[in-house]
Amino acid sequence: MIRSFLRLASSLRNRMILIFLAITIVPFILFSAYAHTKSVEGIQQANATFSMSYLEQSKINLEAYLAKLNDQMNELIGDKKLQDLLEQPPASSQDEVSASVDLLNIVYQKKKQMDALQLRVYPLNSEAYPTYLRALEVTTSTRNEDWFQNAANSTLPIWHLSVDGGPNRGPLLSYVKTFTSLHNRTPRGLVVADLADNHFSRFFSPTKRLQGQKFLIVDETGKIVYDSAGSEWTGEQLPSPKLLAMRNVRKEGVETLSIYDEKNLIAFVRMDSLPWTIVSLTPMHALTEPITAMQRLLIFFLIAYMLCAVGVVIYLTRNFTQPVFQLVRLMRKLEEGDFSMLIPHQNRKDEIGWLYRGFGSIVRKIEDLILQSTRAERTKRELEFQVLSHQINPHFLYNTLESIRWKAENHGRNDIGEMVSALGNLLRLSLNQGKDITTVGREVEQVKAYVQIEQARIGMPLRVLYFFDEEMLDMTFMRLLLQPLVENAIQHSIRGNFEKGKVILSGRVEEGDLVIDISDNGKGIPEEVLKELNDTAGNRKMAGRSGVGLRNVNERLKIYFGPDYQLRIETQEGKGTKITIRHPILPPGGEERTTPERGADQEVS
Repeated sequence: MIRSFLRLASSLRNRMILIFLAITIVPFILFSAYAHTKSVEGIQQANATFSMSYLEQSKINLEAYLAKLNDQMNELIGDKKLQDLLEQPPASSQDEVSASVDLLNIVYQKKKQMDALQLRVYPLNSEAYPTYLRALEVTTSTRNEDWFQNAANSTLPIWHLSVDGGPNRGPLLSYVKTFTSLHNRTPRGLVVADLADNHFSRFFSPTKRLQGQKFLIVDETGKIVYDSAGSEWTGEQLPSPKLLAMRNVRKEGVETLSIYDEKNLIAFVRMDSLPWTIVSLTPMHALTEPITAMQRLLIFFLIAYMLCAVGVVIYLTRNFTQPVFQLVRLMRKLEEGDFSMLIPHQNRKDEIGWLYRGFGSIVRKIEDLILQSTRAERTKRELEFQVLSHQINPHFLYNTLESIRWKAENHGRNDIGEMVSALGNLLRLSLNQGKDITTVGREVEQVKAYVQIEQARIGMPLRVLYFFDEEMLDMTFMRLLLQPLVENAIQHSIRGNFEKGKVILSGRVEEGDLVIDISDNGKGIPEEVLKELNDTAGNRKMAGRSGVGLRNVNERLKIYFGPDYQLRIETQEGKGTKITIRHPILPPGGEERTTPERGADQEVS
């Protein structure tokens, strides 16, 4: 498989296709996947934060409601008239009827003050109050039911869930309290407050609920006593043993769990006053629904991207790689000595056309050389003469630039004349008659000429300041050291902020050396450029103008004068750069004494 891939990649056309797909389709797919993942994570986190905040507030409100309900039931229990009616059974049927009426009045008056569906009081000796029980529409057999017996035998309140005992055959949750006499601990009866779904739903009705989101109240056994989604799970066991185990360990939390094979974002919080847990379930598909449209759009763009990529590949193949393949076949025939091949004529003006025309020209020249082998020496001398005759004479170039400047000024274009004059001055100072050694003054003039050209090119002034001791301007100095560093500062440090950016050149004589500082207040030099500056292997790989100028100057200083004279760079991101050149003081005519052999020896050592 690896060999097949290598054979596939050996073709230029296939490499172009793979590279094109790699730089277009692959980043798009990776970005889409990354954006989808981060979007889902962000939505999950936002929903979890909102759910936890909402559950905490719901818990506070629900506990306040239940505490108030409990206090109201305690007030009913503490009613002296109620206690008196239940202390002694009625002596006659007439007394029983009168006691029943009084009981109903007490319960009715209290019910009007309570926020509950129904309020009931059950005497423990219910057989003594048949009229009262008929008014409640219950029978004496009620005391034999499990919930009644559990409440009567317990000193703590209990909650009883009737799945179909509420309005419209809905669930009914009853709060049952056993009460005793005010004077002793003799049980007197039960107080029951019935709560329907609507008594809980008001605490779990956010303004914006996601599709499929529901709120549950789970008791200590794991049974669901309230389900906000139409009591769908009310009375059932919570179908998540992991969540039940978690709520026993933590007071609150957020997890992503599967319930009935559907992934949900679950938030839960335990209540303080009751062994209940409030749970929020949000289906993951409801959370990710807002980005579904974005996914479809991304898929559409991906398909369009791939179609465009295929179209571009076909275009490149037909117009570029296929002609190159044909040219390669012709070259192989030429290698075999077949000069009878037919080279197709190309009218294209791009590089492919140049290649074909160049190849045809080469073939014709080779044929001519073979046919005129006896005149090879003469042809060689003619070619050498042509090469020599095409060499640019610097004086001719200077004179031509002066003529251009004169013509520009003669036509009133002084700006063009000044720019041409600066360019001629820059070329004259750069060539320096082929010598490597110049003076500090000529280097400064070269920098000024470069700055003048840059100002004309960008169309705005550059703040470049010069501070040099007068005595050092005539001192011997290696050429082309300052201009690359100033160019680097202008192009890569203060570029984009020419209004505030400035470059300062200052020179002085210090400890027998010439010391020149080039400072700017720009972006600073990237750390990777500084790390690779003194790395020989890294220098070969450094790319970009910001690295070339520094490397060139640094390497020339080290080669000519040794490692003690390499550049010293102080830089900080966003605060500018200071580059110090230390150059030995050379006697006049130092160019005769300073030779590359010295630098080469130092580089080897």
